[in-house]
Amino acid sequence: MVKKSDKLGMNNAFSAVDISATASIFSSISTLDYYFPFIVFIYGLVINFVLEIPHLVALAKKQMPSQYATFERHRKIAVLSLYVGGLWSLQNLWLS
Repeated sequence: MVKKSDKLGMNNAFSAVDISATASIFSSISTLDYYFPFIVFIYGLVINFVLEIPHLVALAKKQMPSQYATFERHRKIAVLSLYVGGLWSLQNLWLS
């Protein structure tokens, strides 16, 4: 049988752990919030480089035709990611 005092002590210990875990989560979320626009921008940049540079297009069609077809299907989202990620990254740098 658990005493009432043991329950209170355990609750206090758990609340201290929860507070530190919550602070850790918020710090990682703010870090992710800072870097996410750059990841979006780099995704759009890489896909557009592969789809726009003739040498890379020829190499991609020859070496990996199925992945090239997937890149072609993702062209619109890559262009959107390039512009949105670029503007979002600039805003992020300007405001921080």
